[in-house]
Amino acid sequence: MLVENRVYALSAVSDSRRSSSGAIEGAGGSMLDVLEHWTENLPRLQAAAAALSDARDDALTALAAAPEAVRFHAPIPRPRQIFCSGANYRRHVVQIITAQVTDATRAMSAQERQAHGEKIMDERARNGTPFFFVKAQSTVTGPRDPIVLPSGVEQPDWELELAVVMGRQAHRVTRQEALEYVAGYTIANDITNRDRLNRKPGDMRELGMDWVASKCSATYLPLGPWLVPASAVGDPQSLQITLKLNGEVKQDDNTSDMIFDVARLIEDLSHKVTLLPGDVICTGSPSGNGVHYGRFLQPGDVVESTITGLGTQRNPCIAELASPQRP
Repeated sequence: MLVENRVYALSAVSDSRRSSSGAIEGAGGSMLDVLEHWTENLPRLQAAAAALSDARDDALTALAAAPEAVRFHAPIPRPRQIFCSGANYRRHVVQIITAQVTDATRAMSAQERQAHGEKIMDERARNGTPFFFVKAQSTVTGPRDPIVLPSGVEQPDWELELAVVMGRQAHRVTRQEALEYVAGYTIANDITNRDRLNRKPGDMRELGMDWVASKCSATYLPLGPWLVPASAVGDPQSLQITLKLNGEVKQDDNTSDMIFDVARLIEDLSHKVTLLPGDVICTGSPSGNGVHYGRFLQPGDVVESTITGLGTQRNPCIAELASPQRP
């Protein structure tokens, strides 16, 4: 737990001898254990944070560490379920439509194709539904850990996203109540092998996109650094989202540009599956992916990902060992 730039172990701050509001359920286990009791734990965490903020107790001070002295793991290292929303930023999808020349748009100017794309997105927002796919649990890595680029992959791409973490089981909830089920938010980078999205010609390409080959390589979901409670974030549709590659800004947009906002995503997804405490929902990525620049991740690159109030990830990219040693 971070309080005034000091890091505390939950198991220490939840000690009932130091907490007038009661011990934090599951604090001795994983973050999933804490999230299983989020409704009860949130006020206890808030009370503990307030007490630590005012603390002048040497014993409490001794429990703290500076953030730079701590190794950051993903706040939820092994989510039960990870869902990702695709094509969910209006300007991004309009750019794609404008850039593509099809039989229906061949006679149009670039401006006409853009207007055509905007019309399609407006209609989708009114009457369409979100698009989801799942990502493997084993893709999760820490906010400062290396992104391992698999051998043979030519187009590993970045996709910075706001990630929603569920705090309650949700099934068939309405958008009006959806945000009540959110524990908090964190940063996710949905790394994608662009050259593995579609199956090769002649290999049952009609089966559609290959989500495992394109999305599920190990370390392909840096998560964190913090799980920030929803009450501290406020409106999830007013957050700036910025990704830098080797210090150069590549993505810079606002979550207000989502076609389907967080509440709408939860509503739709909870009508298709049962969401559980600790589940992660990645909400889509704005324009500025590597495919837009024709520049993809390479060994030696450093990716920095920032979202308002949620901190910053800093992930170096390294090559996968061609012949890993075995015991």
